[in-house]
Amino acid sequence: MTGALASGRRRAPIVGINVTPMVDVVLVLLVIMMVSATYIVAQSLKVDLPNSPSSSDAVPLEAQVTVKKDGSLLYGEKPVSEADLVGNLREAFRKDPEMSVVITGDRAAAHGDIVRVVGLAKLEDITKFAIQVEPKP
Repeated sequence: MTGALASGRRRAPIVGINVTPMVDVVLVLLVIMMVSATYIVAQSLKVDLPNSPSSSDAVPLEAQVTVKKDGSLLYGEKPVSEADLVGNLREAFRKDPEMSVVITGDRAAAHGDIVRVVGLAKLEDITKFAIQVEPKP
């Protein structure tokens, strides 16, 4: 006999089940499913849009500037000099005064080269900057 029965006491019957941990797990799974579904839908929609003669060229909301490890500059994917970069930024800022400059710097690029790009953009009164980085795995 067990000690509980030997003493004459009986265990109390389980009246209810605590469902709080189960609800927590279900909610976490729901959040994971919702987040992953957003990425799956965004990547899977391939739409071939029609052309319209009245459509205007879309102006990018950001200018992509890349600083390579040797200090050379790219505007978009095109190699440019500092003077050309200033001209390109001036033209883009004239079309969209709310645009921002996204600076992608090589890991081996000198800090001064990236600061130089910020300074060139500030010459054109551009005040919105972003430094592109790789997300930490």
